[in-house]
Amino acid sequence: MHTILRRALQPFAILLASLLLATPATAQLKSGDNPEANPVWQKVRASLFAGRSVEAASGDMVVIEAPARAEDAAIVPMALRARLPAGDARQVTKLYLIIDNNPSPIAAIFDFARGSGRAEIETRVRVDEYTHVRAIAELSDGSLHMATRFVKASGGCSAPPGKDPQAALANLGKMRLRVDGDLRRGRDVLAQLMISHPNHSGLAMDQATRQYTPAHYVRRVLVSYAGAPVLTADLDFAISENPNFRFHFVPQGDGVLKAEVLDTQDLRFESTLALAPAP
Repeated sequence: MHTILRRALQPFAILLASLLLATPATAQLKSGDNPEANPVWQKVRASLFAGRSVEAASGDMVVIEAPARAEDAAIVPMALRARLPAGDARQVTKLYLIIDNNPSPIAAIFDFARGSGRAEIETRVRVDEYTHVRAIAELSDGSLHMATRFVKASGGCSAPPGKDPQAALANLGKMRLRVDGDLRRGRDVLAQLMISHPNHSGLAMDQATRQYTPAHYVRRVLVSYAGAPVLTADLDFAISENPNFRFHFVPQGDGVLKAEVLDTQDLRFESTLALAPAP
């Protein structure tokens, strides 16, 4: 999956740069503009989904929760939620997060296993231009369903780090897992993974050296419980500094919740949390 994601991402930084140069009005994009007309989205759709139909999600089948205007473009809270009607035998297998006007539009692909509980993810992202944001749910029957939200923010991908670089380096790879709520066997549980990582985009200039800090970010996250997969995430630098994810899973018995992280320098980090759900 990571190889596929990287190949899919390669053309988009160049494509978006050329589009921005050719279209100065991009910064004045309005929420009422037709989201289907964006040439970047058209390119992403053709490459990522190979001509498959992407339908507008009905009702609250797919929901994006994000501020209409972000307070900080480098840390934009975002939640993707997919729900199927009662009695629908299909499952949500993936959620795609697309940020049209980011230098690399494919921000993340989340893969949900049967033990995931709900197909929901909460995180924080960088937004570089006023943009339409897309959450696309892929179902077990292969169908694709999309929700779109307009977000006003700019400069998030080139913003300098929010923390001291030396302190960030000292804490690199430290992780914490936590579980909230009523921990009982067979019940949906909300978990949180916090990762200490600068997640450098490669687009931010060091004000002291006047050089661009090389890209270095978390590119893959794997979460399992009792040895069974829960969630896999293929990520790009759109995820904010110190990545933070909230997700669901269903513990069927005692086990270890485990998170494995791989970054673009092939550094690997791991965190575990032993759980003993009540009957």
